[in-house]
Amino acid sequence: MASERADDPREGAHPARILVVEDEPLIAMMLTDMLEELGFTIAASFAHVAPALEYLAQSDVDVALLDVNLGNEKIDPIADFLAERGCPFIFTTGYGRTGIPASHAGRAVLQKPFQISNLETTLREELNLSGEL
Repeated sequence: MASERADDPREGAHPARILVVEDEPLIAMMLTDMLEELGFTIAASFAHVAPALEYLAQSDVDVALLDVNLGNEKIDPIADFLAERGCPFIFTTGYGRTGIPASHAGRAVLQKPFQISNLETTLREELNLSGEL
């Protein structure tokens, strides 16, 4: 589908690096496939908060997709960390805005299940990209 790459205007022409935090393996695989089809690079994928935070302490990403429900863990520490860095992120959830941390209520939300076109549109908005992939 996508022959061009999703360029990040902050860094010049390179595929935007995306962090995926999703605890359901099938959804994480689906997200990875969709993102690769759209020309993005998966920086890393985690199912739990602690390893994601350890990764972020040492690495930069261009945007993150954060599952609101990670079992009994709250996504808040990752959202707070990214917000402090000024890094865009998008919540993914099957429950609408329910469970979105109050301090991040204005952030973008992708309602599961979503189509690749919804993912593309939301990522483009968060990364301030224009045009089609």
